[in-house]
Amino acid sequence: MKDNYEDRIRCPRLMQRVTSPQEAASWIRDGMTVGMSGFTRAGDAKALPAALAERARHEPLRITLLTGASLGNDTDKLLTEAGALARRMPFQADPVLRAAINRGEVMYIDQHLSETVETLRSRQMKPVDVAIIEAVAITESGAIIPTTSVGNSASFAILADKVIVEINLSQTPDLEGLHDIWIPKARPTREALPVVSVNQRVGVPYIDIPFEKIVAVVITDQVDSTSSIQPPDSETAAIAGHLVNFFENEIEAGRLTRQLLPLQAGIGTIANAVMAGFANSPFEHLTMYSEVLQDSTFDLFDAGKLDFASGSSITLSPSKSKQVFSDFGRYKDRLVLRPQEVSNHPEAIRRLGIIAINTALEADIYGNVNSTHVLGTHMMNGIGGSGDFARNAYLSVFATKSIAKGGKVSSIVPMVTHVDHTEHDVDIIVTELGLADLRGLAPRERADVIIANCVAAPYQDMLREYVAEAKQRGGHTPHVLEKAFDWHTRYRESGSMLKAG
Repeated sequence: MKDNYEDRIRCPRLMQRVTSPQEAASWIRDGMTVGMSGFTRAGDAKALPAALAERARHEPLRITLLTGASLGNDTDKLLTEAGALARRMPFQADPVLRAAINRGEVMYIDQHLSETVETLRSRQMKPVDVAIIEAVAITESGAIIPTTSVGNSASFAILADKVIVEINLSQTPDLEGLHDIWIPKARPTREALPVVSVNQRVGVPYIDIPFEKIVAVVITDQVDSTSSIQPPDSETAAIAGHLVNFFENEIEAGRLTRQLLPLQAGIGTIANAVMAGFANSPFEHLTMYSEVLQDSTFDLFDAGKLDFASGSSITLSPSKSKQVFSDFGRYKDRLVLRPQEVSNHPEAIRRLGIIAINTALEADIYGNVNSTHVLGTHMMNGIGGSGDFARNAYLSVFATKSIAKGGKVSSIVPMVTHVDHTEHDVDIIVTELGLADLRGLAPRERADVIIANCVAAPYQDMLREYVAEAKQRGGHTPHVLEKAFDWHTRYRESGSMLKAG
């Protein structure tokens, strides 16, 4: 096996630390905090989590697990079923873990993705005992070259007492040179983030740590999990069409050019489909400053629409992954992967003037958005980076289909049951039916525009009736408090938000 990995471990003194996943996992003990690479199914450790899950089935082993975002390869599922997770943050997307969180068995801290390492760095939470980082290679000095994501890996490795590296032979060596690792200095004399353009590199292409911190090296040969996004449909195409028309009007008004401004798209089917819709738009020389680079990023490259993309991970469908990584040199000089505290940094988002496009679980008539909790109580995945971008973007767009569950649920409701993004951070709401431009509108005006443009016909009259009654009670943001959640209650009890009969 040595012949397969010796070129990947260039620091000779680390060759003797190559070991099995089971032996490496012995460095992790019950009650520890573990920082693990991985951001939205990309660049995650593969062998160590499975070894930890196996140990947890036979001995007391419950850890606090920190990552960049969600993990692939059923890692969260395996660790949850083995009882290995006591606490999890800052993001997850696994159904088994989600159920355990909602049963109260795993304590989940849902956090803005730009903030996790800040709380570690300032010692506002327990320090990372062991970091587990997937790598393409280790340099002569012991620096780590990440794979398909950076996420929080750099700061985990820097802050942890001990580091375990997984060298993944399935990850192409062409990834070397893709990354740009920049770590902020300590407060209160921290310098400005020097990113002033999307394609600017401000750091180094590796995670620089003393080689002595690396206590074990594990060799793997397992590909990333691919994304589960669905292909665009007529409704997501309609959403994209409404946004294209909106941006064309902004160009005509002199507020944008055909280059627009750097784009950000949240993870998932709707945001990816909306971005893919730009391939047939009149816009050109586009750039992206985002978190996850999805299929649509490479669709736009191939369509000649996109000049450069900056992100924190690359997560692709099976077919797109095969296409991109079999010819990675075609894209490499137009890509950069950064730590998520840089990709999601409020300073950079505000400076670059990002157009942020994220997905709503539900929105209300005044523009508040719930992106995390079903019926206000049950966690789906987490806020992720949408809050980082929505609060600081030049334009903050939230997209959703107008109805769900075959029309039994309206995505636009009188009052959201959980607020992740307040009306102050939402500029545009768009569904397949139309687009509501909320800029410069008072709450009463927002309600009228949202109902007229974004709401499915069965629910429009219901919302107008609600607003009329609410206005009789007065107020800057009129509500009928005892009826504000009637739709949700009716759905819980009958399976539909529609009134009977």
